[in-house]
Parts: sequence; C-alpha cells; structure tokens
Amino acid sequence: MGKPTGFIEIPRKPGGYRPVQERTGDFGEVEQRLNDEDRRAQAARCMDCGVPFCHWACLLGNRNPEWQDALYKGNYREAYELLTATNPFPEFTGRVCPALCEKSCVLNLHNEPVTVRENECAVIEQAFEKGYVKPGSPFVRTGKRVAVIGSGPAGLAVADRLNRLGHKVTVYEARDAAGGLLRYGIPDFKLQKSVIDRRLEIMEAGGICFRVNNAVGKDIEGAEIYNYYDAVCLATGAMIPRDLAVPGRNLSGIHFALDFLMQQNKMIRGIKVPEEQRLTAEGKHVLIIGGGDTGADCVGTAIRQKALSVTQIEIMPEPPSERMADNPWPYWPNVLRTSSSHLEGCDRRWSLATKGFLGKDGRVTAAKVIGVTWSRSGSGQRVMSENGKKSQVLKADMVLLCMGFLPEALDALVKKLGLDTGRESKKLFVCGDARTGPGLVLRAIAGGISAAEDIDTYLKTM
Repeated sequence: MGKPTGFIEIPRKPGGYRPVQERTGDFGEVEQRLNDEDRRAQAARCMDCGVPFCHWACLLGNRNPEWQDALYKGNYREAYELLTATNPFPEFTGRVCPALCEKSCVLNLHNEPVTVRENECAVIEQAFEKGYVKPGSPFVRTGKRVAVIGSGPAGLAVADRLNRLGHKVTVYEARDAAGGLLRYGIPDFKLQKSVIDRRLEIMEAGGICFRVNNAVGKDIEGAEIYNYYDAVCLATGAMIPRDLAVPGRNLSGIHFALDFLMQQNKMIRGIKVPEEQRLTAEGKHVLIIGGGDTGADCVGTAIRQKALSVTQIEIMPEPPSERMADNPWPYWPNVLRTSSSHLEGCDRRWSLATKGFLGKDGRVTAAKVIGVTWSRSGSGQRVMSENGKKSQVLKADMVLLCMGFLPEALDALVKKLGLDTGRESKKLFVCGDARTGPGLVLRAIAGGISAAEDIDTYLKTM
C-alpha cells in the first residue's frame, strides 16, 4: 500500500465523458482519459483491504490491490503483469464491464469507490504504448489440436489460454471478422473495433489461427472438425432474440436490436449496405422496448443517427436511486443505472407492457402500451398485473426490440453444426453464453478460461 492515507486525502475523480454535442456527432469512444498523474492518484485511493471484496466480486478474481499499488508507484510493467495474470483482455473489461469490483469496494460504505475499471484500462493502454504486450507463445507445443467455434469473448478467452498451455488452437468464425458480440453487438462509442483488431494481431502472432467466413456445418463439415481435432469447444454465444407476440408485430419498421446495432457497426467498418436495406433512425420517432444494456446501446446509436426522438420503455418498475435494506453492500446494487447514452437525450418510462402496434400502409406508426403493477406471490415470485389505467399510444416510426437473448438448445446446436456424430462426445466442450445464457462479457471470459482448464485436463489424459 503505497499511500495509506490516499483514500482520505484524494476524492474520486473519474475521466468522465466527452461533451454531449461533441460525442453525438460521431461514433468515437465517449469516455475520456485522465492524465498519468491524476490516474496514479486515483490508484492511491485503494486501501489494500485485509479482505478485498473487490477481488471477491470480480468473476476473474483480479488482484486489484496489488496492481493498484504498482500503478500508484508508476510501475506500469508490474501493474500489467499482475493484472493480466488473471485477466487476458483488460482492454475489453476496462471499457464495457459494469465494474462489479467497484460496487463491492469497501469505500462504498462511507465514500465513493476506487475507479478500478478506468485504472484497469489505463494499465493496459500504457502496456500497449510501452511495448509490454507480447504474443503469448508457449515454450513447448503439446502436439494437441483444439477447435474453437465462435470468436466472441468466451471463444477468445479459451483460445488464448489453451495456446499459452501449448496446444495448437484454430478459431472458426462464421462472420467476416473475429470478435463476436464485442465486434458486432457493442457500439463503437463504447468499444472501438481497433481495440479488438489490436488484440487479434497479438493472438495470431502467438500462434492462434483464425478462420473467418467459416461457418461450421455449412462452409466446413462438422464431422471433419470432430475427426481432425483432439478437442472441440463451442463458444457460439446466445444470439436468439426474444420476440414480442402482439398484434401488429408484422408491420415493417419493427426490428430486433442486434440487427440494428450490427448493421451500424458494419457500416462504420466500411461495409456498404444498400439504401433499401438500411435500418436508420434518421428523422424518426424511435421506440426502444427493453431497459437493459442493449437498449441503452440502441439509444446512443439512434441519437447518433439523428432520430427525432428516442423513447425507451421497460416492463419492470423503475429501480430505486439508492440501495434498499434487502440489498446490502457488498452485493450488486439493484439501483437505477444511467448510461452515457441516456444522458444524451432519451425519455425513459417504466412499468409499461406493450399490447400491440398500429400502422399505416404496412408500416408501424405507434405502439399501444398499458401500465402494469408488480407484486409478490406467496412463494416470493414476482407477479405482474395490468393496473387498470387506460392504455397509451406512443408514436413510433421505428421500434427496436431489446428484450434479451437466448442460447440455442445444446442438442439442436450440436446437430446444426454437424457435430452430432453419434459417438461418445468426451472431447466436445461448451463455454460462455452458449452454456450459461446471456450475461456479462466478464462472465464469458471467465467461462472461457474455465473451459480451457477443463480441456487441458482432458487432453492430458489422451
């Protein structure tokens, strides 16, 4: 602990966001960076707790007090080595993680937490600038071959760990570039795709082979994959969107969120989309159904596309502004979260259920919604009921459905990929959202690391 009184003397100082009028004119990252002196001062606020709850809350088990101390002392190499001992991709989590560690920081009891996520991002960016980040080439190769199907955060994590353990890894990606959800689902204003490309170059230099535009079961037979490799890991994510079965759903102008976000990300990459296929919010009243992170990403994207208005509705009640008595520290706080996108101009409404859509000439013009009330059943389950208030009509030229995702059923996935060989499938593994359902990028990375350890154990028995 470099500065024992740091948490007393130094107030929390986040980097903050670029000005609204500036950032909504482009898709550049919204977060600003502190200078080196201020960032090291923020690291000095870490108390090096005897029981570091930040470590407990982090799904990767990051040793935050140790690398924070190194950062405070200006030893970026040591901070980088300590951080990456548990986290292979701090440049991703340092940008898109909701910072579970900060919510469990002991300073949250009476003060504001350490800026752990931003400090993490600063460490890895300095490491790249100073040339500390090197390919993870192993000293010895085992001769074992592993196929990873899917290149999202889980697929990248399992590939990175297995490669460092000496196995030869090939990653198969159905789309035109690796990255999965990181590339196609997260807007550039949160995660610039150059950050992903930089990491992929490091992984390729370390010996990992990426085969893009290679859909297993279509472009290459699943049986060929199964027979050639010593182990196969499915990291295909959870990409099936929840739909809304209400009258008027077939009207044009109603889209799944991921279709909207993916298209914008492709266009930023320079991929041309025919005008008649453009999903644009420009000049439209946009209604976003769903109050999660994907919904917030749609808010920011619609605003940058020059929407006339953006309204986001959520079927659940508005969360409280502060922790409730039944939600104590250090657990995740179930409180209202406001993203940078919400600060750019968005009407947020709660406890509204969508009853149907209205249209003209086959296009959506409005949505019918009604207020709902939530209560608890005798068993403690949440129960929703319409509260009897008159239904409302919300103007909408474009509707984006952001109600979550589902993983494909494992048996169906294996069959679709052509991996249903009828043989004993000890060498077939599953990780990330494909296994657990949709969740945090952090959890997907942790799942990939865990799967890699299981695969390594299996390969040692062969």
